Amino acid sequence: PKPNECKQTRIKHPGELLFSVPRSALLSQHTCAIRALLHDAQESLQSQSGWVPLLLALLHEYTTSTSRWQPYFSLWQDFSSLDHPMFWPEEERTKLLQGTGIPEAVDKDLANIQLEYSSIILPFMKSHPDIFDPELHTLELYKQLVAFVMAYSFQEPLEEEDEDEKGPNPPMMVPVADILNHVANHNASLEYAPRCLRMVTTQPISKGQEIFNTYGQMANWQLLHMYGFAEPYPGNTNDTADIQMVTVRKAALQRAKSKAQQQLVAEQWDFLCQLEMVGEEGAFVLGWDEVLTEEELSVTLKVLCMSEEEFKEYKEQDGWEDDSEEEENSTLSNAALSRLKAPCKRLLYDSVLLTLESYRSDLRAEQDLLNKEVYEKLSRREQQALHVRYGQKRILHQLLELVQ
Repeated sequence: PKPNECKQTRIKHPGELLFSVPRSALLSQHTCAIRALLHDAQESLQSQSGWVPLLLALLHEYTTSTSRWQPYFSLWQDFSSLDHPMFWPEEERTKLLQGTGIPEAVDKDLANIQLEYSSIILPFMKSHPDIFDPELHTLELYKQLVAFVMAYSFQEPLEEEDEDEKGPNPPMMVPVADILNHVANHNASLEYAPRCLRMVTTQPISKGQEIFNTYGQMANWQLLHMYGFAEPYPGNTNDTADIQMVTVRKAALQRAKSKAQQQLVAEQWDFLCQLEMVGEEGAFVLGWDEVLTEEELSVTLKVLCMSEEEFKEYKEQDGWEDDSEEEENSTLSNAALSRLKAPCKRLLYDSVLLTLESYRSDLRAEQDLLNKEVYEKLSRREQQALHVRYGQKRILHQLLELVQ
């Protein structure tokens, strides 16, 4: 995970303060040396990510020798410790991560980084040549800073009353808090107070035990994509596996024995799109204990397994059912999955098999790599990618057993 480990020097009880960081020490678009400039230009700095103002602040502070945050930046050694998949050669990314969803996420990131840099960052730098220099503030440095923000920034949660009205708070860098590693079963978490940020224990910590923060409920593929590491099995209780929505459509079309049945599947899919249950780029998300996109998967399986008559009636009701039927399908826990009707089970089973085919190797090959002697000879990237693939395949194989 991160370059440092932070260990406890004496026994701590839940709710104890580990350390606090004054808000004046935070590095953000509101605290940097060019904050007034960024504030005045905020309209022109809007972007899909919402990170541009912070990234401009970082570009400036990182390359200014007199910046008050230079001691903070010196911890990162030119960002050489950042090893996100976006920095891997494309061939290696495909070889190690095909099927996991990470290569597609990285491709989107790289396209967005290029677009933001050329359409927002460069014009802004050119209009402020006294502060920025494209020869110094390059696309490569910008990419490293994006990864730095991905891995080390914090986002203050909105107050409940603001959630509907405001967009999310912009990210900020929090010195000291960002040296803690993450695990699902963490023992500390960050609290936001008016004058400072407080790292507080959430469970007892023994002397010599590592202090772990949480970045939220993150699957291994998200951890590797955004933070550059994954948790070894079975540590990540928040791990997930995806079944692409179009894969379920493909499985349904493969089961259709005639042109008429294929036409029915196409109509059912279009109706599911209208109900906003599915989309061409969407995925059904499976956890260890339940389906996290339960309504979407439940409705999709049911609709794709309907006869022509059932589907006609369902369409006439605009996809509404009586409450008793809906309640029956409300939670797709593992127990509920094993009770699905036979056609739904078959469709889900076929969809899982198609998903498993998208990887370059099977579960047994991964288990062979986890053998201690073999594992120790793998590169760090190979090890992290293995944790992602293995967790996903375990979840998919568990589902196969439930619906067999």
